[in-house]
Amino acid sequence: MPASEWLLAPGERGNTATRLEDRRADGTAWSEGNEARPLVHGATYFAELLVRIRAMRAGDLLLFTDWRGDPDERLRGPGTEVAAVLGAAAERGVIVKGLLWRSHLDGFRFSEEENRSLSEDVEAAGGECLLDLRVRPGGSHHQKMVVLRHSGRPEHDVAYVGGIDLCHNRNDDADHRGDRQSLPLAPRYGPHPPWHDVQLALRGPVVGDIEAVFRERWEDPAPLSRSPLIRLRELLAREDTSADELPPQEPDPPPCGTHAVQVLRTYPNRLLRGYPFAPDGERSIARGYLKALRRARTLIYLEDQYLWSPRVVDSFARALRAHPQLRLAAVIPSVPEQDGPLSGPMNLIGRITALEELRRAGGERVAVYGLENHAGTPVYVHAKVCVIDDVWAAVGSDNVNMRSWTHDSELSCAVLDRAADPRRPRDPGGLGDGARPFARALRLELMREHLDADGRYGPGVGPGVGPGVGPGVGPGVGPRREDALCDPSTAFDRFREAAAALDAWHAAGRRGPRPAGRLRRYVAPQLPTVRRLLATPLHHALVDPDGRPLGMRLRGGF
Repeated sequence: MPASEWLLAPGERGNTATRLEDRRADGTAWSEGNEARPLVHGATYFAELLVRIRAMRAGDLLLFTDWRGDPDERLRGPGTEVAAVLGAAAERGVIVKGLLWRSHLDGFRFSEEENRSLSEDVEAAGGECLLDLRVRPGGSHHQKMVVLRHSGRPEHDVAYVGGIDLCHNRNDDADHRGDRQSLPLAPRYGPHPPWHDVQLALRGPVVGDIEAVFRERWEDPAPLSRSPLIRLRELLAREDTSADELPPQEPDPPPCGTHAVQVLRTYPNRLLRGYPFAPDGERSIARGYLKALRRARTLIYLEDQYLWSPRVVDSFARALRAHPQLRLAAVIPSVPEQDGPLSGPMNLIGRITALEELRRAGGERVAVYGLENHAGTPVYVHAKVCVIDDVWAAVGSDNVNMRSWTHDSELSCAVLDRAADPRRPRDPGGLGDGARPFARALRLELMREHLDADGRYGPGVGPGVGPGVGPGVGPGVGPRREDALCDPSTAFDRFREAAAALDAWHAAGRRGPRPAGRLRRYVAPQLPTVRRLLATPLHHALVDPDGRPLGMRLRGGF
């Protein structure tokens, strides 16, 4: 199978100004020979990141970008606060460089104060961390990456890309009891909102690609902000506003695996003056999805924070209409993070209209679920994952909405395993591509957790499930059913059965043993016509804006 059937070929990125287009002598638009590992849950990621950073030596290079960074967030218990860990690395002689989004006003519940504090702590320890507001008006830097390069030891180089910021709420695990260092969400999530998220750990030549993404932003000569007020504050506070020169980029780490990885991004059409590395913006995340969706035949498995915007889900709807055997299973938050009288409808209207379009296209072949923990508290789904036909998989910072596909800076990785998965069905899409171990294993890991089929509570049994409910009984998935989940159609049905059982248990007053699993069928709330009319323009202007150039908007392309 040629990788170009699934990945963007040279020139298809739509941005010739980026160095990602010419990093390889053969012109390949992706890297080969990588190892990609999904790190499911912030606790898993934070524990590994802590070990990796503490092993770094003088002369090594640590680069990071974040949407939000909380200096006191603990990676693994007291003494492992983010600022302390990064500061200790800088004091050992590690070259520490960071870019944090300088958010707008804290009154909008963003993170200006926290990001400035982390920046100050890193600088005080000898590193350098800049507050970056080089965005489109109303936009953000949403990329979440850490790059660790080791001088003279390239076999240790690793990059982390995905949905997990170095901040409060993220340090949760599979039990989903929530991070003890929490920020409030909607009241239904409780004082410590349960949090589901995914990050990729990447080794091999792709680490050089991720480093190149950081360097393009770091070396942008534009001021960190165009706002005269912010520039005055920078001057009065004596903030560092000038990026020091980075050491020359080392050769890419050697190949170490079977994964082709393509780095995909979003940058907006920044008004007045574009980015030197993306003068008209870049929408390779959107283009990557559009290309992969054209080959979808059996199952699109999606975990997403939003799943908004009919203009974006139209690509999913077209695939569903074109292929009557194709199914879509999505896991999303049951409740918006903000559900006030104004913020609630603004957040919901995009999802309601998007799901209406998907269901018009696919009917019962479209299934959307929320998650709850075993105490019945909703789990906030922050993961950004897509797996298509167990062949193509993407993990990143981007959500399925117009903001992520056009307006904010985003970073994602599409992974195509060169090895074949021997388990049946060997070619679920029927196009001769064959199932691939990485994509299938990622889907199975996530699905098994949501079904309580990961073995943590016994075979096919969740907490509270009484005697007589076990492997092969009810919706639980025990050892005799685990291999069956390799079949996308069977997995789709198992999700539906598990959600129906848990919904029925709740409807019956939670009497008797709790069924296995964490899935609840998502039912979109009804918004009265007046509230829809009021919420729609606010949603498009504030919540899910369009960052494409005018001509591209008129053409309807990305």
